[in-house]
Amino acid sequence: MDFFYSIASFFGTGGVFMYPILIVFAVGVAIAIERYITLSIVTNKNRAVWEKVQPLLTEGEFDEARELTSQDESTISQVLNMGLTLQGTVRRREDIEIAMEESMMEIVPRLEKRTPYVALASSIATLLGLLGTIMGLIQAFTAVANANPAEKADLLSASISVAMNTTAFGLMVAIPLLIIHAILTSKTGDIVDSLEMATVKSLNVFSRRAKRMAEAAVVA
Repeated sequence: MDFFYSIASFFGTGGVFMYPILIVFAVGVAIAIERYITLSIVTNKNRAVWEKVQPLLTEGEFDEARELTSQDESTISQVLNMGLTLQGTVRRREDIEIAMEESMMEIVPRLEKRTPYVALASSIATLLGLLGTIMGLIQAFTAVANANPAEKADLLSASISVAMNTTAFGLMVAIPLLIIHAILTSKTGDIVDSLEMATVKSLNVFSRRAKRMAEAAVVA
């Protein structure tokens, strides 16, 4: 009970700026949870699809791979399906690569969607904390100016202590949000790297297949 009482006392003595900081924290956490769940689902789906598609690509069963990716809505399926659709009709590797990169350019912004708001919430919480402290200090010095000289030191120290609560709370909110933003950014980067890896491996398979077909045509 003493712990919760201390928290309530700390929050209550911080002033009105504690409430905007709390709202910013709630919004930042809500966005972070939504993004983490979404990115985790994307990661799991991509991994499952790649485990099915990779053997098909290795064995040269492009029709089956094309059908599988066309029926799936995962991000990796969208990228691979673009390449598989052009495979066999477009001879140049560069043309297939450009098409798959275009698909990536559509997917990456969706993966990064709303993640910057978590970092923004961290910055806003810090600034609100500083603003609350400055406003508190202004009020403190105004009150001290009209106070009894014998009470000025005690009144000023108590007022400064209360004013600093907003800065402390702002940092307590900002630091976790900044860490969460780094985690989300890293998770997004891992997904993008996996898509690029799948793209390169697929292009290599297409190139080897085209080379074998060209050699067979020359022999015939």
